[in-house]
Amino acid sequence: MDTIYLDHAATTPVHPEVVEAMLPYWTGSFGNASSTHSAGRGAKLALNDARDRIASFIGSSSSELIFTSGGTESDNLALFGAAEAGRSRGSHIVTTRVEHHAVLHACERLSRLGFEVTYVPVDEYGQVSLVDVQEAVRPDTILISVMHGNNEVGTLQPIEEIGCFARDRGIVFHVDAVQTLAYEPLRLSELPVDLMSFSAHKLYGPKGIGALYIARNTRFIPQGYGGSQERKRRPGTENVPAIAGFAKAVELFDRNRYEYREKVERLRSKLVHELERRLGKEAFLLNGHPCERLPHILNISFPGISTETMLMNLDLAGVAAASGSACTSGSLEVSHVLRAMGLSEERAGSAIRFSFGAGNDEDQMIRTAEIIETVAARLRNKI
Repeated sequence: MDTIYLDHAATTPVHPEVVEAMLPYWTGSFGNASSTHSAGRGAKLALNDARDRIASFIGSSSSELIFTSGGTESDNLALFGAAEAGRSRGSHIVTTRVEHHAVLHACERLSRLGFEVTYVPVDEYGQVSLVDVQEAVRPDTILISVMHGNNEVGTLQPIEEIGCFARDRGIVFHVDAVQTLAYEPLRLSELPVDLMSFSAHKLYGPKGIGALYIARNTRFIPQGYGGSQERKRRPGTENVPAIAGFAKAVELFDRNRYEYREKVERLRSKLVHELERRLGKEAFLLNGHPCERLPHILNISFPGISTETMLMNLDLAGVAAASGSACTSGSLEVSHVLRAMGLSEERAGSAIRFSFGAGNDEDQMIRTAEIIETVAARLRNKI
C-alpha cells in the first residue's frame, strides 16, 4: 500500500538534487572549514557560497546569517542571546500563546532565570492583534517574539506592523519563520525584524540544519563556547554537507516558488471540495484564518470523532496526517494552539492537520476524502 503523505509541515522528503549537492562533501571534499590547508579551504569556499545563496534568497547580508542545527536551536539561540544581551535594560519579554514549543519552552526557562514573560492572546482564527502586543509592552520590555506562520493552523501574523512598533520602541523583535521560508517572500533588508529563525527540512532540504538571521547591530550574546565559527556566535564545526543541501533546496524553491505555491493551494482546495461533496459542509470545520494563511496547511475538525481515532484510522488506510506540531504529535493532549484560539473541547479534540507538498496530486486528495468518508460513516454509525 502506497502511503499518501500529508504531513509536509512536519518534514518534507529530501529532493534528489539536494542529495546530489550534498554527496561531494561527505566523500572527496570532506575538509573542515576551519582548517587552513587546501581541503579546509575547499570546504570553506562551499560554506561561504551556500551562505551567500541563502542570504540572497531571504534578502539579507551574508554576514547576518549564521547556521544552526535546525529551527529549534535557532529559536532558542535567538531568545536566550537577545534576552541576555538586553538584561541591563530590562527583563520583560512578550510572545504569543500560539508559538512553537521551541519558543514557549525557552520562555518558560527564561522565566525561571528571572525574566518576566507576557503571553499575548489570539483571536478565533489564531491571529494576534497589534493592539494586544502594544498593550502588553512595558518600559522594561526588551524582546518580542512572534511567529510568522503558524505550524498547526497556518495563520499568518502581522509581523511587519509588530516589527515597526518594536523598532520605534527600541525593542528587539524575533520571528520564527520556519514554516514560511518556502512560501512567503522575504526581504529582510526591508523588514523591521532583528532575528529570524529558519530550518531546511521544511522545503525539501536535509534535517539537522537551520539558520538564524541576526540583523546588523542587534544586541546578542552567544550561548555556546569552544570555537570561533559563525562569527563567534555559534561555535562548532559547520555541517558543510547539510549546509550545501540547504542552499540547493533554497535554490530549487526560488526557481519554482510560484508553481509550488499554486500546486499546494490547489490541492488544499481539492481536499476541502471533496470533503464537502462527500460529507456535507456541516460535517467538519476549518480552523485558522480563511485568507491570511499559508497555502500548504489545512487544519480540520471532525466533531464526534477524536483526533486520535481519526489519525489511527487514516494511518491504517495509508494516509499520514498529524494532530499538530511535529514535536508534540505523539502526545494525546489537545493542541495549545487550538486552546488559545478558544475553540470548544469537541472541536479542538477532533482536529487533524493535513499539509501538502510537491509529491502530492489531486488523485490523492480524492482518495483521502474517500477514506475519511468511510471512516466517518463507520464511526458515526451510518453504515
